Amino acid sequence: MKQRILSMLTLVALTVVGSIGLLGTPAHAANSLTVKGSDTMVNLAQAWAEAYMKKTPGVDISVQGGGSGTGISALINGITDICDASRFMKPKEIQQCKQRNFIPVATEVALDGVSIAVNTANPVKTLTIAQLKGIYTGAIKNWKEVGGKDAPIAILSRESSSGTYVYFQDEVLGGQKYAQTALLMPSTKAIQQEVHNNPNAIGYGGVAYFKGQGHIKIVPVAAEAGKPAIEPTDANVRVHKYPLSRPLLIYTAGKPKGIAASYINFMRSAEGQKIVEEQGYVSMK
Repeated sequence: MKQRILSMLTLVALTVVGSIGLLGTPAHAANSLTVKGSDTMVNLAQAWAEAYMKKTPGVDISVQGGGSGTGISALINGITDICDASRFMKPKEIQQCKQRNFIPVATEVALDGVSIAVNTANPVKTLTIAQLKGIYTGAIKNWKEVGGKDAPIAILSRESSSGTYVYFQDEVLGGQKYAQTALLMPSTKAIQQEVHNNPNAIGYGGVAYFKGQGHIKIVPVAAEAGKPAIEPTDANVRVHKYPLSRPLLIYTAGKPKGIAASYINFMRSAEGQKIVEEQGYVSMK
């Protein structure tokens, strides 16, 4: 997976923010930025915006969630300066950007381990990628099939506009469709709440939404049967030892300049990465 991430970053032209012009974005005031996209990142994005505005008086940053797909669409259509994304752009989305006369540029700003959450009443201790695929495609329907109680599995998923939905479908389901019985939840917060209340539920999402939450446990994941199950700790995510490690990205229409460049550099700074850790995600250090 590490090699795949590195190759995709190369294709999408991952950049440390420079000073070349930000192309194709809306004509806002020089001290105003609009940020749209990933629900996984929305709390982190709001924390960054608040900290940056506090240290940079006169700057106004508006942050909205809605999912990575929503943010990417907004960037393509020129209605956001910055897109938060928990997945890479698809080739067709990159082509749409080119049709709008700009090249999308991705900048890594944090790391995340897509975590598997169950209720603390669930005795299952570990799961493999193959077992997760079986659960989420509907081939495995009862917890007793994976070492749990004799009870039907309540499958919780994000909606299709979510970058995490797409990431999980690609990395865990191998591109197959989700089971028709999967409940599509409007946010990772909604998955968190349902897992908290339902002892038979299973959900996935950014590690920050499940870490330290009452009545919720994060299940270690093994890449294959017979291999050790790995927890999504900071150390394991940072070196991609955890099987579902991923970068969290900022997309801009071309290389950013001005306030956009300054803001993204702030996210990547020591101060910005401290906020990443405070919000429960994994810093890039």
